[in-house]
Amino acid sequence: MIRALFKVRRTQFWSLASALVFAIILTGNNGFAHDPKKNPVATKIFSNLSQPTQTRASAIGSYAKGCLAGAEQLPFNGPNWQVLHPQRKRNWGHPETVALVKRVSKAAADIGWTGLFIGDISQSRGGPMPYGHRSHQIGLDVDIWLTQPRKLGLTNEELKAIKPISVRAKNGKKTNANWTTEHMDILKVVASDEAVDRVFITAPAKIAMCQNAEGDRSWLQKIRPLGGHHQHFHVRLHCPKHSTDCIPQTPSITKISQSADGCDHTLEWWVTTALAPYKKPAKPAKKRPAKRSTLDFTMKDLPKQCLSVIHAD
Repeated sequence: MIRALFKVRRTQFWSLASALVFAIILTGNNGFAHDPKKNPVATKIFSNLSQPTQTRASAIGSYAKGCLAGAEQLPFNGPNWQVLHPQRKRNWGHPETVALVKRVSKAAADIGWTGLFIGDISQSRGGPMPYGHRSHQIGLDVDIWLTQPRKLGLTNEELKAIKPISVRAKNGKKTNANWTTEHMDILKVVASDEAVDRVFITAPAKIAMCQNAEGDRSWLQKIRPLGGHHQHFHVRLHCPKHSTDCIPQTPSITKISQSADGCDHTLEWWVTTALAPYKKPAKPAKKRPAKRSTLDFTMKDLPKQCLSVIHAD
């Protein structure tokens, strides 16, 4: 009986050991394995992956439903930039995104700023995040803060003390005294970059630029109004040439704009109707199925290529 019990326990030991080895093989140094039987939420998987894949860079899927292979890390500190929230470890992006950040940070310095505070880009392998964003999943989105750095190379404690400014007036209809011509100059550089698809910012800032921009105004078409975005602007890049599994955003900027510079009557909606108090409709609207949150995504919801991304070395 003792010998039989020993055999059972020895079998259990090797089963456990085999499972552990399998998990290590799957995760490498990233500390998390995807067990399809348990089907965990994708946010848990991707937020636990600390290193990128050692493969060619590729943005996979759409901006709000995808992943990233071969990500490049933007250093926390650079000659003209600093990552504002290093503890989040969201300073990974497609190499074209990292290159863009370096270009526009240099341009900001040339304009007269010390540089730029950089917000979230993506996780080391992209994918859904446990908080903060629906998009930023394929390494082609980056947030840039509207707060002008007084100096760079700040310590973590100094970064925590940074209070982001808002460029929107309290009534939500105009810009406030924090808005400057330098902001517009920086946004012009960003929107004029060929790698950029569109830039999201609060509507009052777009309206202010429409009123004051001179000369070639074609870059303004890429500046799109969006709720929030009064403390930072959100840059979205085109799908890179070699990212064949990347899905472009639709409709395109040229199709969604009603003028060559996007300075048309639709801007008025953002500072009038959009700000009006909610009125309950007299006739209840027909209930529609609730849209699935990215927080609930599992690997089954993402492009099939993302399974290879989370399991790759």
